[in-house]
Amino acid sequence: MTMQQPIPVFAGADLLGAWQHLRQSQPGLRIRDGAALLNVSEAELVYASLGRGVQRLRSDWQALLHGLKGLGQVMALTRNASCVHERHGEYDNISIGGSGRLGLVVNGAIDLRFFMREWSSLFAVSEPQKNGNMRRSLQIFDRQGAAVHKIYLTEHSSAAAWFDLCDSLSDDSLEPLTIVPPQIEDGLLDDVAVDELALQADWAALQDTHHFMALLKRHGVDRLQALRLVGEQWAQRLPEAALTDTLEQVAACGQSIMVFVGNHGCIQIHTGPVQRVGRLGEWFNVLDPDFSLHLRETDLASVWRVRKPTADGIVTSVEAYDRQGELVIQLFGERKPGQPEQSLWRALVERQSAR
Repeated sequence: MTMQQPIPVFAGADLLGAWQHLRQSQPGLRIRDGAALLNVSEAELVYASLGRGVQRLRSDWQALLHGLKGLGQVMALTRNASCVHERHGEYDNISIGGSGRLGLVVNGAIDLRFFMREWSSLFAVSEPQKNGNMRRSLQIFDRQGAAVHKIYLTEHSSAAAWFDLCDSLSDDSLEPLTIVPPQIEDGLLDDVAVDELALQADWAALQDTHHFMALLKRHGVDRLQALRLVGEQWAQRLPEAALTDTLEQVAACGQSIMVFVGNHGCIQIHTGPVQRVGRLGEWFNVLDPDFSLHLRETDLASVWRVRKPTADGIVTSVEAYDRQGELVIQLFGERKPGQPEQSLWRALVERQSAR
Protein backbone atom coordinates (compact mmCIF):
# COMPACT_ATOMS: atom_id res chain seq x y z
CA MET A 1 0.00 0.00 0.00
CA THR A 2 1.17 3.51 -0.79
CA MET A 3 0.72 5.89 2.16
CA GLN A 4 -0.15 9.55 1.62
CA GLN A 5 0.38 12.48 3.95
CA PRO A 6 -2.35 13.47 6.46
CA ILE A 7 -4.44 16.52 5.65
CA PRO A 8 -5.35 18.88 8.54
CA VAL A 9 -9.12 19.18 8.89
CA PHE A 10 -10.82 22.56 8.76
CA ALA A 11 -13.81 22.38 11.07
CA GLY A 12 -14.79 26.01 11.30
CA ALA A 13 -18.11 27.80 11.12
CA ASP A 14 -18.36 27.53 7.33
CA LEU A 15 -18.54 23.72 7.34
CA LEU A 16 -20.83 23.60 10.36
CA GLY A 17 -23.12 26.20 8.81
CA ALA A 18 -23.26 24.31 5.54
CA TRP A 19 -24.16 21.09 7.37
CA GLN A 20 -26.87 22.81 9.44
CA HIS A 21 -28.36 24.39 6.30
CA LEU A 22 -28.34 21.03 4.53
CA ARG A 23 -30.15 19.35 7.41
CA GLN A 24 -32.78 22.09 7.47
CA SER A 25 -33.38 21.79 3.73
CA GLN A 26 -33.41 17.96 3.81
CA PRO A 27 -34.89 16.77 7.12
CA GLY A 28 -33.89 13.22 7.95
CA LEU A 29 -30.69 13.39 5.87
CA ARG A 30 -28.13 10.93 7.25
CA ILE A 31 -24.76 12.36 8.18
CA ARG A 32 -22.92 9.97 5.84
CA ASP A 33 -25.01 11.21 2.90
CA GLY A 34 -24.59 14.82 4.03
CA ALA A 35 -20.82 14.40 4.11
CA ALA A 36 -20.88 13.07 0.55
CA LEU A 37 -22.94 16.06 -0.63
CA LEU A 38 -20.49 18.46 1.06
CA ASN A 39 -17.47 16.54 -0.29
CA VAL A 40 -16.01 15.89 3.16
CA SER A 41 -15.72 12.82 5.37
CA GLU A 42 -18.27 11.93 8.03
CA ALA A 43 -15.65 12.42 10.74
CA GLU A 44 -15.08 15.99 9.55
CA LEU A 45 -18.78 16.80 9.97
CA VAL A 46 -18.79 15.30 13.46
CA TYR A 47 -15.60 17.21 14.32
CA ALA A 48 -17.16 20.45 13.06
CA SER A 49 -19.82 20.08 15.78
CA LEU A 50 -17.42 19.88 18.75
CA GLY A 51 -19.03 21.46 21.77
CA ARG A 52 -22.51 21.12 20.25
CA GLY A 53 -23.38 17.67 21.54
CA VAL A 54 -20.07 16.26 20.32
CA GLN A 55 -16.99 15.47 22.42
CA ARG A 56 -13.78 14.07 21.01
CA LEU A 57 -12.30 11.31 23.18
CA ARG A 58 -8.88 9.77 23.59
CA SER A 59 -8.28 6.88 21.18
CA ASP A 60 -7.51 4.36 23.92
CA TRP A 61 -9.16 1.35 22.33
CA GLN A 62 -8.52 -1.12 25.14
CA ALA A 63 -10.04 1.24 27.72
CA LEU A 64 -12.99 1.85 25.42
CA LEU A 65 -13.72 -1.82 24.79
CA HIS A 66 -13.42 -2.84 28.41
CA GLY A 67 -15.66 0.07 29.39
CA LEU A 68 -18.47 -0.93 27.05
CA LYS A 69 -19.60 -3.82 29.24
CA GLY A 70 -20.95 -1.37 31.82
CA LEU A 71 -23.34 0.20 29.31
CA GLY A 72 -25.70 -2.76 29.42
CA GLN A 73 -27.85 -3.48 26.37
CA VAL A 74 -26.99 -1.22 23.44
CA MET A 75 -27.31 -1.20 19.66
CA ALA A 76 -24.14 -2.02 17.71
CA LEU A 77 -23.96 -0.60 14.17
CA THR A 78 -21.45 -1.51 11.48
CA ARG A 79 -21.79 -0.53 7.84
CA ASN A 80 -20.14 -0.13 4.50
CA ALA A 81 -21.23 2.05 1.59
CA SER A 82 -24.11 -0.25 0.65
CA CYS A 83 -25.25 -2.09 3.76
CA VAL A 84 -26.04 -1.26 7.40
CA HIS A 85 -26.04 -3.99 10.09
CA GLU A 86 -27.62 -3.22 13.50
CA ARG A 87 -27.68 -5.65 16.41
CA HIS A 88 -28.98 -5.23 19.98
CA GLY A 89 -27.16 -6.83 22.88
CA GLU A 90 -24.39 -6.37 25.43
CA TYR A 91 -20.64 -6.01 24.92
CA ASP A 92 -19.42 -8.99 26.91
CA ASN A 93 -16.78 -11.69 26.49
CA ILE A 94 -14.36 -9.16 25.00
CA SER A 95 -10.83 -10.18 24.09
CA ILE A 96 -7.93 -8.18 22.64
CA GLY A 97 -4.89 -9.63 20.90
CA GLY A 98 -2.41 -8.99 18.14
CA SER A 99 -0.48 -6.48 20.28
CA GLY A 100 -3.67 -4.51 20.77
CA ARG A 101 -4.56 -4.44 17.07
CA LEU A 102 -7.27 -7.14 17.05
CA GLY A 103 -10.42 -7.47 19.12
CA LEU A 104 -13.31 -9.89 19.54
CA VAL A 105 -16.74 -9.57 21.10
CA VAL A 106 -18.49 -12.94 21.08
CA ASN A 107 -21.50 -13.43 23.33
CA GLY A 108 -24.28 -14.74 21.13
CA ALA A 109 -25.99 -11.39 20.56
CA ILE A 110 -23.11 -9.01 19.83
CA ASP A 111 -20.59 -10.77 17.57
CA LEU A 112 -17.78 -8.55 16.29
CA ARG A 113 -14.30 -8.76 14.79
CA PHE A 114 -12.26 -5.58 15.31
CA PHE A 115 -9.19 -4.58 13.27
CA MET A 116 -7.99 -1.69 15.41
CA ARG A 117 -4.94 -0.88 13.30
CA GLU A 118 -7.48 0.83 11.03
CA TRP A 119 -9.08 2.88 13.83
CA SER A 120 -8.15 6.53 14.29
CA SER A 121 -10.62 8.84 16.06
CA LEU A 122 -13.34 8.46 18.69
CA PHE A 123 -16.29 10.74 19.47
CA ALA A 124 -19.14 10.81 21.97
CA VAL A 125 -22.28 12.17 20.29
CA SER A 126 -25.55 13.37 21.86
CA GLU A 127 -28.35 14.11 19.40
CA PRO A 128 -31.74 15.58 20.42
CA GLN A 129 -34.74 13.58 19.28
CA LYS A 130 -38.25 14.74 18.43
CA ASN A 131 -39.58 13.23 21.66
CA GLY A 132 -37.23 15.42 23.70
CA ASN A 133 -34.84 12.61 24.61
CA MET A 134 -31.16 12.50 23.72
CA ARG A 135 -29.74 9.79 21.50
CA ARG A 136 -26.25 9.06 22.81
CA SER A 137 -23.55 7.12 21.02
CA LEU A 138 -19.85 6.37 20.75
CA GLN A 139 -18.52 6.60 17.20
CA ILE A 140 -15.23 5.25 15.81
CA PHE A 141 -13.70 6.48 12.54
CA ASP A 142 -10.75 5.42 10.42
CA ARG A 143 -7.93 7.60 9.14
CA GLN A 144 -9.98 8.50 6.05
CA GLY A 145 -12.80 9.79 8.25
CA ALA A 146 -15.19 6.92 7.44
CA ALA A 147 -17.27 5.42 10.23
CA VAL A 148 -15.94 2.04 11.34
CA HIS A 149 -18.30 1.19 14.19
CA LYS A 150 -20.92 2.94 16.34
CA ILE A 151 -22.48 2.04 19.69
CA TYR A 152 -25.89 3.57 20.49
CA LEU A 153 -27.54 3.63 23.88
CA THR A 154 -31.08 2.24 24.12
CA GLU A 155 -33.78 2.56 26.78
CA HIS A 156 -32.13 -0.44 28.46
CA SER A 157 -28.65 1.13 28.61
CA SER A 158 -26.93 2.84 31.55
CA ALA A 159 -26.55 6.52 30.72
CA ALA A 160 -24.50 6.96 33.90
CA ALA A 161 -21.97 4.39 32.68
CA TRP A 162 -21.81 6.20 29.32
CA PHE A 163 -20.98 9.50 31.03
CA ASP A 164 -18.39 7.79 33.24
CA LEU A 165 -16.74 6.17 30.22
CA CYS A 166 -16.67 9.48 28.35
CA ASP A 167 -15.13 11.21 31.38
CA SER A 168 -12.45 8.52 31.63
CA LEU A 169 -11.51 9.05 27.97
CA SER A 170 -11.74 12.83 28.02
CA ASP A 171 -8.53 14.63 26.99
CA ASP A 172 -8.27 18.37 26.27
CA SER A 173 -4.77 18.02 24.82
CA LEU A 174 -5.68 16.02 21.70
CA GLU A 175 -4.11 17.12 18.42
CA PRO A 176 -6.47 18.46 15.73
CA LEU A 177 -8.18 15.84 13.64
CA THR A 178 -6.34 14.91 10.45
CA ILE A 179 -7.60 12.97 7.46
CA VAL A 180 -5.39 10.65 5.40
CA PRO A 181 -6.35 10.13 1.72
CA PRO A 182 -7.34 6.58 0.77
CA GLN A 183 -4.47 4.14 0.48
CA ILE A 184 -3.53 2.90 -2.97
CA GLU A 185 -3.49 -0.89 -3.13
CA ASP A 186 -0.24 -2.34 -4.45
CA GLY A 187 0.76 -5.87 -5.37
CA LEU A 188 -2.39 -7.45 -6.85
CA LEU A 189 -1.77 -9.47 -9.99
CA ASP A 190 -3.62 -9.13 -13.29
CA ASP A 191 -5.84 -12.11 -14.07
CA VAL A 192 -3.48 -13.37 -16.77
CA ALA A 193 -0.58 -13.40 -14.28
CA VAL A 194 -2.40 -15.57 -11.71
CA ASP A 195 -1.53 -19.26 -11.60
CA GLU A 196 -5.10 -20.52 -11.82
CA LEU A 197 -4.23 -24.18 -11.34
CA ALA A 198 -2.27 -23.43 -8.17
CA LEU A 199 -5.12 -21.23 -6.88
CA GLN A 200 -7.64 -23.99 -7.55
CA ALA A 201 -5.44 -26.60 -5.86
CA ASP A 202 -4.95 -24.44 -2.75
CA TRP A 203 -8.67 -23.69 -2.61
CA ALA A 204 -9.49 -27.40 -2.81
CA ALA A 205 -7.05 -28.05 0.04
CA LEU A 206 -8.66 -25.55 2.47
CA GLN A 207 -9.45 -27.00 5.88
CA ASP A 208 -10.82 -23.89 7.60
CA THR A 209 -12.66 -20.83 6.26
CA HIS A 210 -10.43 -18.65 8.47
CA HIS A 211 -7.49 -19.57 6.23
CA PHE A 212 -9.12 -17.95 3.21
CA MET A 213 -7.50 -14.52 3.57
CA ALA A 214 -4.06 -16.13 3.73
CA LEU A 215 -4.85 -17.97 0.51
CA LEU A 216 -5.72 -14.69 -1.24
CA LYS A 217 -2.53 -13.05 -0.03
CA ARG A 218 -0.40 -16.01 -1.09
CA HIS A 219 -1.73 -15.82 -4.66
CA GLY A 220 -1.76 -12.02 -4.94
CA VAL A 221 -5.49 -11.77 -5.65
CA ASP A 222 -8.50 -10.09 -4.06
CA ARG A 223 -11.77 -11.83 -3.18
CA LEU A 224 -13.66 -11.11 -6.37
CA GLN A 225 -10.69 -11.98 -8.56
CA ALA A 226 -10.40 -15.35 -6.81
CA LEU A 227 -14.09 -16.07 -7.40
CA ARG A 228 -13.69 -15.37 -11.10
CA LEU A 229 -10.64 -17.61 -11.47
CA VAL A 230 -11.22 -20.55 -9.14
CA GLY A 231 -13.73 -22.36 -11.34
CA GLU A 232 -17.44 -23.17 -11.08
CA GLN A 233 -16.87 -26.08 -8.72
CA TRP A 234 -16.14 -23.50 -6.04
CA ALA A 235 -17.72 -20.21 -7.18
CA GLN A 236 -20.69 -19.51 -9.46
CA ARG A 237 -22.14 -16.14 -10.33
CA LEU A 238 -25.83 -15.76 -9.54
CA PRO A 239 -28.38 -13.13 -10.59
CA GLU A 240 -28.15 -9.99 -8.45
CA ALA A 241 -31.64 -10.73 -7.06
CA ALA A 242 -30.38 -14.02 -5.56
CA LEU A 243 -29.13 -12.26 -2.41
CA THR A 244 -32.48 -10.79 -1.39
CA ASP A 245 -34.32 -13.85 -2.70
CA THR A 246 -32.23 -15.95 -0.31
CA LEU A 247 -33.16 -13.70 2.62
CA GLU A 248 -36.84 -13.91 1.70
CA GLN A 249 -36.69 -17.72 1.52
CA VAL A 250 -34.85 -17.88 4.85
CA ALA A 251 -37.55 -15.72 6.45
CA ALA A 252 -40.27 -17.96 5.00
CA CYS A 253 -38.80 -21.25 6.21
CA GLY A 254 -37.28 -20.14 9.54
CA GLN A 255 -33.74 -21.24 8.67
CA SER A 256 -31.14 -19.86 11.10
CA ILE A 257 -28.33 -18.08 9.27
CA MET A 258 -25.24 -15.93 9.80
CA VAL A 259 -25.19 -12.44 8.24
CA PHE A 260 -21.75 -10.83 7.90
CA VAL A 261 -21.42 -7.10 7.12
CA GLY A 262 -18.25 -5.11 7.56
CA ASN A 263 -15.59 -2.70 6.47
CA HIS A 264 -11.81 -2.79 6.82
CA GLY A 265 -12.01 -1.94 10.53
CA CYS A 266 -14.88 -4.10 11.77
CA ILE A 267 -17.01 -7.11 10.86
CA GLN A 268 -20.40 -7.55 12.54
CA ILE A 269 -22.28 -10.85 12.54
CA HIS A 270 -25.90 -11.74 13.22
CA THR A 271 -26.61 -15.39 13.99
CA GLY A 272 -30.20 -16.56 14.07
CA PRO A 273 -33.36 -16.37 11.98
CA VAL A 274 -34.61 -13.36 10.05
CA GLN A 275 -38.34 -12.76 10.13
CA ARG A 276 -39.68 -9.44 8.94
CA VAL A 277 -38.26 -8.58 5.51
CA GLY A 278 -39.36 -6.05 2.92
CA ARG A 279 -38.42 -3.18 0.61
CA LEU A 280 -38.72 0.54 1.12
CA GLY A 281 -37.54 2.59 -1.82
CA GLU A 282 -34.07 1.46 -2.90
CA TRP A 283 -33.48 -0.40 0.37
CA PHE A 284 -34.16 -4.05 1.20
CA ASN A 285 -34.67 -4.36 4.95
CA VAL A 286 -34.74 -6.86 7.77
CA LEU A 287 -36.64 -5.28 10.67
CA ASP A 288 -36.62 -7.74 13.58
CA PRO A 289 -36.69 -6.75 17.27
CA ASP A 290 -32.96 -7.29 17.91
CA PHE A 291 -31.57 -7.27 14.36
CA SER A 292 -31.97 -4.82 11.50
CA LEU A 293 -30.37 -4.85 8.06
CA HIS A 294 -30.59 -2.16 5.37
CA LEU A 295 -29.23 -3.14 1.95
CA ARG A 296 -29.18 -0.80 -1.05
CA GLU A 297 -29.95 -3.30 -3.80
CA THR A 298 -29.02 -0.97 -6.65
CA ASP A 299 -25.39 -1.02 -5.44
CA LEU A 300 -25.00 -4.75 -6.03
CA ALA A 301 -22.92 -5.48 -9.12
CA SER A 302 -22.43 -9.23 -8.66
CA VAL A 303 -23.69 -12.01 -6.41
CA TRP A 304 -21.93 -15.36 -6.01
CA ARG A 305 -22.55 -18.82 -4.60
CA VAL A 306 -19.27 -19.76 -2.95
CA ARG A 307 -18.21 -23.18 -1.71
CA LYS A 308 -15.20 -23.67 0.56
CA PRO A 309 -13.94 -27.07 1.75
CA THR A 310 -13.29 -27.46 5.47
CA ALA A 311 -12.47 -30.27 7.86
CA ASP A 312 -16.24 -30.44 8.53
CA GLY A 313 -17.26 -30.60 4.88
CA ILE A 314 -18.26 -27.97 2.32
CA VAL A 315 -19.35 -24.58 3.65
CA THR A 316 -21.62 -22.63 1.30
CA SER A 317 -22.18 -18.88 1.24
CA VAL A 318 -23.99 -16.24 -0.80
CA GLU A 319 -21.82 -13.14 -1.29
CA ALA A 320 -22.57 -9.75 -2.87
CA TYR A 321 -20.07 -7.23 -4.27
CA ASP A 322 -20.42 -3.61 -5.35
CA ARG A 323 -19.20 -1.91 -8.53
CA GLN A 324 -15.78 -1.29 -6.99
CA GLY A 325 -15.40 -5.01 -6.30
CA GLU A 326 -15.82 -4.51 -2.53
CA LEU A 327 -17.58 -7.14 -0.46
CA VAL A 328 -20.99 -5.84 0.69
CA ILE A 329 -22.53 -8.79 2.58
CA GLN A 330 -22.12 -12.54 3.14
CA LEU A 331 -24.77 -15.08 4.14
CA PHE A 332 -23.94 -18.48 5.68
CA GLY A 333 -26.04 -21.13 7.34
CA GLU A 334 -25.69 -21.14 11.15
CA ARG A 335 -22.87 -23.51 12.02
CA LYS A 336 -20.44 -24.11 14.87
CA PRO A 337 -16.85 -25.32 14.37
CA GLY A 338 -16.82 -29.11 14.29
CA GLN A 339 -20.34 -29.28 12.84
CA PRO A 340 -21.26 -29.92 9.20
CA GLU A 341 -23.29 -27.38 7.27
CA GLN A 342 -27.07 -27.68 7.67
CA SER A 343 -28.61 -29.52 4.74
CA LEU A 344 -31.60 -27.13 4.60
CA TRP A 345 -29.31 -24.13 4.09
CA ARG A 346 -27.24 -25.89 1.44
CA ALA A 347 -30.33 -27.01 -0.46
CA LEU A 348 -31.77 -23.50 -0.32
CA VAL A 349 -28.61 -21.94 -1.78
CA GLU A 350 -28.07 -24.68 -4.36
CA ARG A 351 -31.57 -24.05 -5.74
CA GLN A 352 -30.44 -20.60 -6.89
CA SER A 353 -29.82 -20.70 -10.64
CA ALA A 354 -26.41 -19.59 -11.89
CA ARG A 355 -26.23 -16.78 -14.43
